[in-house]
Amino acid sequence: MNNLGLVLDSQGKFEEAEKMHQQVLELTEKVLGPEHPSTLSSVNNLAGVLSSQGKHKAAEEMYRRALELCEKVLGPEHPNTLTSMNNLALVLDSQGEFEEAEEMHRRALELSEKVLGPEHPNTVTSRGNLALLLDSQKAGQPPRPPP
Repeated sequence: MNNLGLVLDSQGKFEEAEKMHQQVLELTEKVLGPEHPSTLSSVNNLAGVLSSQGKHKAAEEMYRRALELCEKVLGPEHPNTLTSMNNLALVLDSQGEFEEAEEMHRRALELSEKVLGPEHPNTVTSRGNLALLLDSQKAGQPPRPPP
């Protein structure tokens, strides 16, 4: 079901994907518990499809939940935690919450460099996301979405 939700999301069928991800989340919470790694992935996936639909406040709530649980369950330096941190920063960018977004991007980059190394693709993505935010702040425009 989770893979189907991801496929629907990639096809732009966001409402169907949202329903699928919501069902997956409910099932994983019920069967595996709220702190199981599969549940954490489900929270993140639902947040992603919410963000894709422009439901940024709801996505922010889910990304905050994902980050909090990842830090608790996996630890603050786990790659999945760093991904959650980056995702939250991006949705904060999209809502114009630049100060918190910048702080989150810097934290994600610092930890990515430490844990994954400066040349790891996730670290490079984090660096690029921070650069986009800083560039857009200089230009006085909202940040562009990452490529």
